[in-house]
Amino acid sequence: MIKKIKYYLELVKFEHTIFALPFGIAAIFIVEKGVPPLDKIFWIVVALVAGRTAGMAFNRFFDLPFDKLNPRSQNWASVKGVVKPAEILALAVFSSLVLVFAAYELNKLAFYLSPVAILMLVIYPLGKRFTNFVHLILGGVYFLIPVAVSIALKGKVLPEAVFLGLGMAFWVSGFDILYALQDIEFDRKVGLHSIPSRYGVKKALMLARLFHFLTLVFLILTGVAAGLGWIYYTGLFILAAFLVYEHSLIKENDLSKINVAFFTINGYVSILYMLIVILDIYVNR
Repeated sequence: MIKKIKYYLELVKFEHTIFALPFGIAAIFIVEKGVPPLDKIFWIVVALVAGRTAGMAFNRFFDLPFDKLNPRSQNWASVKGVVKPAEILALAVFSSLVLVFAAYELNKLAFYLSPVAILMLVIYPLGKRFTNFVHLILGGVYFLIPVAVSIALKGKVLPEAVFLGLGMAFWVSGFDILYALQDIEFDRKVGLHSIPSRYGVKKALMLARLFHFLTLVFLILTGVAAGLGWIYYTGLFILAAFLVYEHSLIKENDLSKINVAFFTINGYVSILYMLIVILDIYVNR
């Protein structure tokens, strides 16, 4: 049983929840201007974890035919067969139901809109079959996080939630472009779409940098809309340095440090953002 659980966690890359969860928690503090009731925090976190798990499971299920051919994914639990396709789909459906139930526990509007989030989670893994801009679909999933938090806590969408959603959308779209650089030749060979496979490494890097510049623009606008203070903007300066460093690791003729840029730096960015939001709200209020 322990080994099976380990395989499931490996399947959905559970440790990558660190990319979404800190931003989601930051959204809670920005929308609430403090700490909401603990039951609200609990169900929002449940929804975030369930949504990300469902998204990864749908991704692994729909991508299985391609993952079996990709040399990079030969050691994945889904490819090795230690987690069967039916089990992957069951995990995706179960996690989706948990997301819907968590939304129900928050409020009626969140419950009614929860299928939209699930639909986006299904569309993303299918997107690489028909659009080069599949990265923006993933960005759309992350855009929904602060918007959903705003609906869950206030029953409406606040401007700061929209700005934060746009910042998160361009952040994740940018680093998804960087991650896709690993599969340029494979994607071209099997007919999958992405910005790197269509436009090449140089243009993909330029677009990723543009997206991360827009991330900073929208995070600044988030601070303005939410009335955040000097700690927040000082933190954004440090966050910008992390993003610059991330891009310095990846060069047109050297993609060997993609994993460091993708996993390590983006984990730091997410946690740093959460910390500066919480610290600013508590110090300046």
